[in-house]
Amino acid sequence: MTYKTHNKKAWDHLINQGNVWTKPVSKEEVEKAKRGEWSIVLTPKKKVPRDWFPKDMNNLEILCLASGGGQQGPILAATNASVTVLDYNEHQLEQDRLVAKRDGLTIKTVQGDMCHLDMFEDASFDLIVHPWSNVFVEHVQEVWKEAYRVLKPNGELLSGFGNPLEFIFDLEKMNEGKLEVRHRIPYSDLTSLTEEERKRLIYDQNEPICFGHSLEDQIGGQIKAGFVITGFYEDVNGGILDPYIKTGIATRAKKM
Repeated sequence: MTYKTHNKKAWDHLINQGNVWTKPVSKEEVEKAKRGEWSIVLTPKKKVPRDWFPKDMNNLEILCLASGGGQQGPILAATNASVTVLDYNEHQLEQDRLVAKRDGLTIKTVQGDMCHLDMFEDASFDLIVHPWSNVFVEHVQEVWKEAYRVLKPNGELLSGFGNPLEFIFDLEKMNEGKLEVRHRIPYSDLTSLTEEERKRLIYDQNEPICFGHSLEDQIGGQIKAGFVITGFYEDVNGGILDPYIKTGIATRAKKM
């Protein structure tokens, strides 16, 4: 079984657990969005600044990249944008379809890998929204390269991801509220943990396999792909490090 196949099944488990990234927006939130009162998140808590979006969202071609779960897609569709949601997990996409049917929205859903966007032509989208998901891919440069390809000239990529600092600590002890530095960055559940740890902490608990990418790969990787970074903010991550540092990061990048 590949790590991506495992992660697809792990997200089924997270949906059943009610993970925060799997809970669809309410009908009330969609109705507000239709009236122009809306926001989305790329990171756990902080709302994306409205000036990161065009004033006129009508017919804007938006790709919600690895963004199933019935959250960003429905809100953006309620602004009259033309929204496509891509996700590797079919049940996450089902959340978007349920909200679309419930609230009379038009959303295209595509089951696929964020690293391989062959189903889309070059220069297909005006905007890509990519919240907190590239932690689940081993080679993040593939994500940035494909995002750049499918964006139109002057199109923008809005991304959320974690500071790799959170991956330097022993995972098991961190879950117990203890901070003990152990790992180097870049981090990988596949190589940084022992086989016994991986079984106990990942496979036995149906947790997704994660990768702690360096900031050079996360931010420098976007620049390497051809983007210009035009916006940045930090956010808390809801974990043990919150009192010390904000480990959520969001970037706004433009295809020149």
